[in-house]
Amino acid sequence: MTKKGSIFNFFPDYLKIYPLATLSWLWVVVCPALGSAWILKNYQLLLAFDSLSWIAYLLFILIASLVMGLALLPTTLSAVISGFLLGWTGLPAIILAYSMANVIGYFLGRLFNSGLMELIEAKNPEFLNELEKRKSNEGKLIFFIRISPLIPFAISNFLFASLQVPLRKVLIYGIPGMLPRTILAFLAGILANDFLGAREKLNDPIQIGFVLLFLLISIWGIWVNWKKSKA
Repeated sequence: MTKKGSIFNFFPDYLKIYPLATLSWLWVVVCPALGSAWILKNYQLLLAFDSLSWIAYLLFILIASLVMGLALLPTTLSAVISGFLLGWTGLPAIILAYSMANVIGYFLGRLFNSGLMELIEAKNPEFLNELEKRKSNEGKLIFFIRISPLIPFAISNFLFASLQVPLRKVLIYGIPGMLPRTILAFLAGILANDFLGAREKLNDPIQIGFVLLFLLISIWGIWVNWKKSKA
């Protein structure tokens, strides 16, 4: 009996063949953490933002979409900043910025991570068939991957792009999946008196409880839909 392949079995070979892919994966893993550290150290720069101007509002959407799409900041911290700076008017701004960042991150993933599906087909066509069987439940899997607090936005963008999941599905199912965590972080920004206080609110027991709940929902959802699509 042959052991079935896993996507993780292909990554070592894939990264050897495509060194640019290695750098891009390192970027999406490391840069959001570095960006978070930088913004927490220099948060005073945010206080100069003029939230009353429509030009500033549109500029915020553009900058936020680029920052998240290029994996310079995690979406959670971006939502905190949006709530802190803009109040309730920041909710549509962060959702629109998140949608645009989705497109940016996805196309960067396609640019730097092409070739994974071809390598899977060459190395293990059986595993490719396993992926094809699950296309009927692709949307639900995207939703539960997005709701997971353990799978960062930038990494999931690259994963969807590498597996050639249609961008339309990533947007339709991924944005609703991301909303619960985004709104929680956004509320933390609204309720805080200062930016560092907003960041600390993410460690509130209620926030942690919701994060654990989302984690359980995502694990359950991914497992059930993966098994169901196999059947």
